[in-house]
Parts: sequence; C-alpha cells; structure tokens
Amino acid sequence: MQEAETVLAIDPSLRSTGYAVLHCAHQNISCIQFGTIRNTQALPLSGCLLSIRQKISQLIVEYSPTSFAIEAIIYVQSHRTAISMGAARGAAILSAAERGLPIYEYAPRKVKQAVVGRGSAAKHQVAFMIRARLGLTETPPEDAADAIAVGLSHFQARSAFLSLGKPHPSI
Repeated sequence: MQEAETVLAIDPSLRSTGYAVLHCAHQNISCIQFGTIRNTQALPLSGCLLSIRQKISQLIVEYSPTSFAIEAIIYVQSHRTAISMGAARGAAILSAAERGLPIYEYAPRKVKQAVVGRGSAAKHQVAFMIRARLGLTETPPEDAADAIAVGLSHFQARSAFLSLGKPHPSI
C-alpha cells in the first residue's frame, strides 16, 4: 500500500525556474500549486541563486513536502549555460537538503516519455498533457508545466519501485 506523498518538483533554470507541489494519495494525483521563479537579466548570478534558494525554502515551509524531485541537467553546447544551469540546480538541491528531504532526479527525456509518451516531445505538448491529465483549468507556463511533469514522473517511478518491492533510490 502506497502512503500519501507530497512532492516539490523543480525544473531548474537561472532566469526561469519552474516549480510544482503535487500530492498523491491512493493513486490520485492533485496539483496543489505551480509557478515560476523569475530572475531578471539585471540580477547577477549570486542574486539569482539566492532568489531560487529563498523561494524554494519558502515553498518547503509552506507546503511541507515529503520529497523533492528535480530535472537532471540537459545536454547543452555552451559551457557557460551548463555552469549556470548546474548552479541553479545546486541552489534548489541545497534548499531541500537543508530540510532533510529525500531528493530524486529525473532525466528530461524520461520525464517527457512518462507524461507524453515520447522522449522528444515539445514543451507545448508537455503542457497540454499536464493540463488534460490533472484536469487543470489553465495551461501552466512552460517551465511550471515541466516541473509538474517532473512531479508526475516521480510518482510513476515511486509506484514502479514499490511494485517491485525495491527502495526508490535518491541522490
């Protein structure tokens, strides 16, 4: 029997980090909250990281998630982009680690595969499927939709591990 779980799911980015709080009880998944942490181009790296950490910490305090799920780094050709994405992930992961949450990571292609059925799905396809699957009245912004997809992938992976009688490995 699966216990109820609330996950804080993150699609990390320096300028536009998507987040979602989802709850799963008895195989029923509901989206409690979603949004985007926006940082302007004028904000330096340190300010962006602080903003991400503070908002995620605030979400953890407000919603008391039992787990934390984050999208793994995608392949990028620019080293600069990879470094800034890694820094944003680090700020997010630190917020969860400080509060002792188990942390899970999911590859972007696996997330799209779980939600849309194709690992190469476009962002608008992910957003459409999220809205349909959860019965949302509005289509979430792309980064928030990606975070919701990460959360759905987490619940799917958790269910698979439980059905196999194995622990769900965290990072």
